[in-house]
Amino acid sequence: MDREYLEKIIEELLLEVKKNYPPPEIPGGVCDPREPCAGCGYCVVHKKEAVQNIIENGAERISATLGVTEQGAIDINIAKMIDHTLLKPEATPKDIEKLCFEAIQYQFASVCVNPCYVKLASEILKDRKVKVCTVIGFPLGANRIETKVFETEKAIEDGAKEVDMVMNIGMLKGGYYEYVEQDIRAVVNVAHKKGVLVKVILETALLTDEEKVKACLIAKRANADFVKTSTGFSKGGATAGDVALMRRVVGGAMGVKASGGIRTYEEALQMIKSGADRIGASASVKIVTGIKSEHVSTTY
Repeated sequence: MDREYLEKIIEELLLEVKKNYPPPEIPGGVCDPREPCAGCGYCVVHKKEAVQNIIENGAERISATLGVTEQGAIDINIAKMIDHTLLKPEATPKDIEKLCFEAIQYQFASVCVNPCYVKLASEILKDRKVKVCTVIGFPLGANRIETKVFETEKAIEDGAKEVDMVMNIGMLKGGYYEYVEQDIRAVVNVAHKKGVLVKVILETALLTDEEKVKACLIAKRANADFVKTSTGFSKGGATAGDVALMRRVVGGAMGVKASGGIRTYEEALQMIKSGADRIGASASVKIVTGIKSEHVSTTY
């Protein structure tokens, strides 16, 4: 990748996105979707007028975490776009069973679970339309390439149809771009041989805008299917600016998945309008039924 050409692309992209997204002034410091809203007015939920100015693309899927049990009127169109997700370390086999049965009941597109639960989820969802997704190198992305490849192979053997891999964040920030591409490509090669889709998690809260652009370009060069903003385990989630920037970099042939801070149906729709094909959030059932719950986590 020619460095001069890359720098020119980055400069043009950042100017374009920042025109619609001036740097926010966040009361009290860094915005964390796991904490009460800081009132910055910059996120996709509270800056709706800016959302209307960014790239509008048809949504393919939304992802969210374990929902509530109450039932209301189900929006099937949205439900079929949801990856019903539970990646918390304390999740038990019974929790995964519940996740799968909810996915069947509400007709979610997939469940996303930790690798140890892929086989269980696959058995429950056998002969169902709901797919099984898992995570690779999660949540730090600092595993050896060989380890990520092994994880991917085992996940596919257990029944995974999609994998969300965390790129090597430290190597990207250190300027080791060839290593980052090799890391992603190794997983992509194994997955694509079996028809399994790959999403690359960038952890945008830890990256500069320039690094976000580089990460997207590298993931695209490595033939990944999606770029994704966050793991849900770091200090922040998606912003409308990040989603717009990522969409602008990868274009329409590659997916963009946003994660963090999506709690309601309306918020999910707003994130879709920001250019995301999928959304990482909490309370899938709440999103499709509109039913409120007293506690909704913004992490996985």
